[in-house]
Amino acid sequence: MKWLSKLFKSTGSNRGGGGGSTSGRHHPQFLGEESMVWPAPRRSLDDRSRADREKEELDQAIALSLAEDLKRPNGQRWRSNTDEDYAWALQDSQLNPSFPPYDPSHYYPRRYVVAATVTLAMAITWDAWAHIFIQIASVAVLVATQSLSTRCHPFWAQKYCPSHEHDHTSRCCSCERLESWNTRYYSLEDGRSLCLECMESAIMDTGDCQPLYHAIRDYYEGMNMKLDQQIPMLLVERQALNEAIVGEKNVGYHHMPETRGLCLSEEQTVTSILRRPRIGGNRLVGMRTQPQKLTRKCEVTAILVLYGLPRLLTGAILAHELMHGWLRLKGYRNLNPEVEEGICQVLSYMWLESEVLPDYRNMPSTSSASTSSSSSKKGGKSEVEKKLGEFFMHQIAHDASPAYGEGFRIANAAVNKYGLRRTLEHIRLTGNFPL
Repeated sequence: MKWLSKLFKSTGSNRGGGGGSTSGRHHPQFLGEESMVWPAPRRSLDDRSRADREKEELDQAIALSLAEDLKRPNGQRWRSNTDEDYAWALQDSQLNPSFPPYDPSHYYPRRYVVAATVTLAMAITWDAWAHIFIQIASVAVLVATQSLSTRCHPFWAQKYCPSHEHDHTSRCCSCERLESWNTRYYSLEDGRSLCLECMESAIMDTGDCQPLYHAIRDYYEGMNMKLDQQIPMLLVERQALNEAIVGEKNVGYHHMPETRGLCLSEEQTVTSILRRPRIGGNRLVGMRTQPQKLTRKCEVTAILVLYGLPRLLTGAILAHELMHGWLRLKGYRNLNPEVEEGICQVLSYMWLESEVLPDYRNMPSTSSASTSSSSSKKGGKSEVEKKLGEFFMHQIAHDASPAYGEGFRIANAAVNKYGLRRTLEHIRLTGNFPL
């Protein structure tokens, strides 16, 4: 209440000695402990009795309080009867003190204790609210910072926190989508994860992949690019594929975090997948493998593809690796990575177009020849599989690497301008794309 502070001001000024020197005055310290004993203020030089001065000060305080109360809106006024009761109680305590008026050690006047208690309570309350405000502000800043740093997949538009790139959150090895809180991915035996949509058309063993492989060979033959040699094709685990890369003398150019396919030119013993794994909860277990010795009968020993990928991605890898084989069998030698990988990516992209957009470029489709998925058996593809195919095409078109990405874009522009046959002939003669 403001009248209390004004009461203290008027008391302090009147006890100052009527304009005399203030040196040596002892100012009280507010501690809010009524049991503390402090020196009393010096005796005033005013001739009036102490009771008269206290009564005058009290009247002034009550008058100020009533004047302030009249200025407030009706709903915010102090209760006058409470103030008057308090004022009279304060006057009684001052007119009838419980301690000697001029004892060398006096108890501190009650009004100082009341003021100290109110000040301390206000300080504690403000500190508590300030602490709560700081906590709320900190949470708001944290949420805002996280929302500003949210990342988004360029194709799927899946938003995620950057921390999930390093906190071992499962990511599908095929479509790159992160495992969300309400879904569970399948775990392959070699440590990769597969989402439910990619799992629907995943090819798991070498026998399952043979119809797709022969269909893509027919696709090449339909473009007058028949492969005369019977090149073995095996589905393998990640470790077997990595070991085969080490055994190759001319391994070629690889830019992805892990290799998904390989066109072998050396004799090796490779462990292939003989029987597909079975589903056990969210894991694929019980896979049977078999070592197989590959002998060199021509420039190409075998084609290896990573198992467990959806049909369209497996086919795109096969189309890419078969183009490597076709170039070697047809005598294309010492091509730089941009040219060789670029033209192989064009064949992979063209095959995906024929599957996702059958009428595009008037190319033959291989979906009728493959029975590796339920959608192919029904003679058509689901919207889920078509969307996956569009994503694999997006990956090829927007690859940032010099060989696979820039090489594809230059090769694709040349094929669109001059056609595939003239582009291949120019590569055979010059080792570069036609301008």
